[in-house]
Amino acid sequence: MEPIPSGRVLSDESDPAELAQSRETLRLAFVAALQHLPARQRAVLILREVLRWQATEVAELLDTSVASVNSALQRARATLADRDVTIDDPTPELDSDDHVLLARYVEAFEDFDMDALVALLHEDATLSMPPFELWLRGREAIRTWNLGTGSGCRGSRLVPINANGVPAFAQYRCSGPNGEFEPWALQILDIADGKIVAINSFLDVERMFPLFGVPATLPR
Repeated sequence: MEPIPSGRVLSDESDPAELAQSRETLRLAFVAALQHLPARQRAVLILREVLRWQATEVAELLDTSVASVNSALQRARATLADRDVTIDDPTPELDSDDHVLLARYVEAFEDFDMDALVALLHEDATLSMPPFELWLRGREAIRTWNLGTGSGCRGSRLVPINANGVPAFAQYRCSGPNGEFEPWALQILDIADGKIVAINSFLDVERMFPLFGVPATLPR
């Protein structure tokens, strides 16, 4: 389960209500697949709910039966319901406060000001870094990791993109032979109620940065 450019699955020409619903479905499917669901269920959820494949098409791809596909989708939906993840109330467009929050996040991250950064996080915020088995919860755990193992990100620069229907950034570290900034991670943020609730950093930059059309390097 990896990031995808929002434009690949969300059309700006869609009806506004349909676009909002699709954006929320994409966001929740991504969050659910990342955090809650086993492999078969998340595959079915993405193919059926986001990419709008027919059950017969999914069954053929996964070499299983239509009944199995439908059952997996029902179990995935039940898991989301148990965890109060729903698309009944679509997430609104980012408002001015959200944009201020994101701008403060960029400033804090690029300055590597951990006091400022953790102040933007929900108290139970999480941090993950696929494909590593790193998963942290809570402001202090995130602060401690960034000031220790994660301190190699000091001096990074962030370039805004849009992935999975949510705010995201291409992260570059100053690690090039001539001091240029080289790709390091693609950060996906989840925000709610004026706080950042999740930071997911994906490290397969050789494949993902071209997919998102961001530069291979940034000058000093």
